[in-house]
Amino acid sequence: MTVTTELVSYEDALASYDPVMGLEVHVELGTKTKMFCGCSTELGAEPNSQTCPTCLGMPGSLPVMNATGVESAIKIGLALNCEIAEWCRFARKNYFYPDMPKNFQTSQYDEPIAFNGYLDVQLEDGEIFRVEIERAHMEEDTGKSTHVGGATGRIHGASHSLLDYNRAGIPLIEIVTKPIEGAGERAPEVAKAYVAELRELIKALGVSEARMEMGQMRCDVNLSLRPNGTEKFGTRSETKNVNSLRSVERACRYEIQRHAAVLNSGGTIIQETRHFHEDTGSTTSGRVKEEAEDYRYFPEPDLVPVAPTREWVEELRAVLPELPRLRRNRLREEWGISEHDMQSILNAGAVDLIAATIEAGADSASARKWWMGELARNANESGRPIDALPITPEQVARVTTLVKDGSLNDKLARQVIEGVLAGEGTPDEVVDKRGLKVVSDEGALTAAVDEAIAGNAAIADKIRGGKVAAAGALVGAVMKATRGQADAARVKELILEKLGVEG
Repeated sequence: MTVTTELVSYEDALASYDPVMGLEVHVELGTKTKMFCGCSTELGAEPNSQTCPTCLGMPGSLPVMNATGVESAIKIGLALNCEIAEWCRFARKNYFYPDMPKNFQTSQYDEPIAFNGYLDVQLEDGEIFRVEIERAHMEEDTGKSTHVGGATGRIHGASHSLLDYNRAGIPLIEIVTKPIEGAGERAPEVAKAYVAELRELIKALGVSEARMEMGQMRCDVNLSLRPNGTEKFGTRSETKNVNSLRSVERACRYEIQRHAAVLNSGGTIIQETRHFHEDTGSTTSGRVKEEAEDYRYFPEPDLVPVAPTREWVEELRAVLPELPRLRRNRLREEWGISEHDMQSILNAGAVDLIAATIEAGADSASARKWWMGELARNANESGRPIDALPITPEQVARVTTLVKDGSLNDKLARQVIEGVLAGEGTPDEVVDKRGLKVVSDEGALTAAVDEAIAGNAAIADKIRGGKVAAAGALVGAVMKATRGQADAARVKELILEKLGVEG
């Protein structure tokens, strides 16, 4: 029996129930070819132009394993503190979807390549929460269905569907957590922090760009509730393909409130998949969830087992990069900032950009100032990730150098950045084209100061009388006359010298 009810408040839900989560994250690997054939994985090609008999499941075609895909899987497993299997196999996961041309997915079932790991994640108040990893296994992606003619973009109400198999066969790593218990009211925050940390880890390994907005990384949020003080897990729901950090948190919070409402009203939670809706922050029912036995797994007969040597595994372990959380702690100390400030930089996606800007010659304060100020604002207004802005860390570093050597002031520097973002060229080219250099010629500045004093006699008299603060008005007049291109500090010095007043 299912009873439809209004949501209960989040606080009331947590007063009665303990949430248990399981997060399944799919990561598209950045290999040049698909997992089991030589077709390109490049984005943007004409539909169905990157296919072959193997990824279309034609009779007689045989798969060949992508070695880079296996290597990437091992790197991910090692970075997640997993054990790496000495021997494992692929399996056929049998189910029908229109965008699965073979009618089965080549995946791993009871023999994943990596298992029994963990990832420590840092919450916004600095608390470290350990998320246990059940497994990380290799598989292939499905194609893409486009439903045409309906109001929602889903199959219900559509007049027809279009299938593009370019994505079918692209390498995936699925990372599955063990049940996440003990998070309590912070469960949504833990879910978001885990996916964020995992994304940073994947990017640091260089195995995927992990752009959630492009589907390169997506999360299935499994959630159940149990009465406080009990041990037995409740029935779970699985919210599929959540594709942003904010949405992971919102989906988890919504499902806690929905489950609590159903249970409070005497209803029964159905084990099912659900769809998350960005516009409302709500979920709706998808389909009744299959169990493992429904997929009729059996070993893939056309692929040899994967048996990575211990020497190879240790070679890969030796070249792993510094883990993101440890790197952030090191950078935070080097930059002399608080954990809160570093969390803000992480949330903005600017850690690597600021680090690269410093490496290009900027001081840390200036690098943080421009990325977290002008550039973060531009990214928000344009709806783009900050690392997708058409400006490089080297260009930002050049702007900071021009400010430091007096060629630009902050106002002019903002105009230079605006020009670079508009595609007008490098910072130096924008300066030349727009004529933005600071007026540093003493003769020109003196003439502008004399004109400002002559045109504002009353203010000049106040300054002579000891009201030094009034000099700001004359500085403003000079800045206006020079189109903001004068050095304001030097202008004030000249004004006070002319009027015979000590600064």
